[in-house]
Amino acid sequence: MNSENPSDPPLAAGANYDTEAAIPRGLSAWFGGPGVRIGPRIAPLIATGIPSGESDSDLSSEAILGKQLAAEADCAIQYRTCSWRKTAALLFSEYICLAIMSFPWSYSILGLVPGLILTVVQALLVLYTCVLTLNCEIKKLISRQMLFWGKTWAWYFTAVMFILNNTFIQALHVLIGAEYVNTIVGPNSSVACQTVVFGVITTIICWLASLPRTFDMLSKLGTASAVFTFISVILATTFSGIEAHPAGFNAEPTVDPDTGSPLPSGNPIFTAIPVTGTTFVAGLNAFLNISYTFIGQITLPSFIAEMRDPRDFPKALWACTILEIIVFSIVGSIIYVYTVVLWIAAFIIANVIPFFSSLLSLMSSLFDSFFGFIFWGLAYFRMREADGRISLIKDRTVHGWLEGVLNVVIILTGFFFLTAGTYVSVQSIIDQFESGSVGTVFQCASNGI
Repeated sequence: MNSENPSDPPLAAGANYDTEAAIPRGLSAWFGGPGVRIGPRIAPLIATGIPSGESDSDLSSEAILGKQLAAEADCAIQYRTCSWRKTAALLFSEYICLAIMSFPWSYSILGLVPGLILTVVQALLVLYTCVLTLNCEIKKLISRQMLFWGKTWAWYFTAVMFILNNTFIQALHVLIGAEYVNTIVGPNSSVACQTVVFGVITTIICWLASLPRTFDMLSKLGTASAVFTFISVILATTFSGIEAHPAGFNAEPTVDPDTGSPLPSGNPIFTAIPVTGTTFVAGLNAFLNISYTFIGQITLPSFIAEMRDPRDFPKALWACTILEIIVFSIVGSIIYVYTVVLWIAAFIIANVIPFFSSLLSLMSSLFDSFFGFIFWGLAYFRMREADGRISLIKDRTVHGWLEGVLNVVIILTGFFFLTAGTYVSVQSIIDQFESGSVGTVFQCASNGI
């Protein structure tokens, strides 16, 4: 097949390759191994460095991997050093995080049964889109411009969204770091303006920890992070199950004397379905919290690009997904059942939005709508075009129709997150400020628990 169509990306023009040979098929496409075929689909020359006019044999998986390794052989820093096990450690460090602790609250809003169902559905959707990440051979995230048919504006748009998303993630860690230290030292410490000070300290620590250049080194730090976070989550789950009653327990139902609103009291209760009166804002906010914890495709192109053999990536992906479903479901369910009762820019964001769940929801709606759904639905159709059968009508198999419909649903879900999700996130922030349940921006008072 000759790719001289004017609509093709400039770097790919003139390349001769067989797109059918590049389409991953069978179990290899889902579970990895030597049978996975890499490139070319959307932008083969960007991923391989193979000059225009090379033969089909030079565009085989082995040839592509060999040329990528050879191009880096004399470099001072060797990037392609990650085994699939180290990549799995990176994935664990990304997903086994404190955002897990939002699941009990989400289940308390959605009910246990819908919450667990949405957890599994979200995990499977992310797994599917992650497989697309491998199939479309995008080496770096901002190369996703290729999904938009090589448009320059898409490159800049993706780059800006990528930077903003990472900044908000950093802000989340600054927020949690300050909250953690405040909880340890208490509200009456001798530190002046302690929340801001602790936020600055957390920012510096996070910056120092992010200095290593390669993922091979970061995988070691990530493993330690995931292990300690996992231990803390297990301890929280265990203590929730064995304690006689939740903190601040009051057997008699009580209300706030000033506002008349119910205070945490009575025996812990849980429901299988949403309680009567659950609002759209609360329900979607809860689902956004669940979605945020799962959606991490933004980092996968970079992870894959530093693997010794990218064909092994699905192994790391499956290991992480299975662990996610188990840990998120168990932690969320147990803590809910036993306790529920009736860097600079990053530092600024953490102090302007000083509450955890609302920040998660806002990040999920603004960034995960693109990086978790829209881009990957478009990637599917872009690959269909590269394969020469963009039209669903041309592929009349049941599998072709179902997969096409699935990706349309994925794209629409992304736009739903972007529109309705942003609305409920902003409304939730407004409601919390108006009710006085959160402090002011850049507050000096303790935000500890």
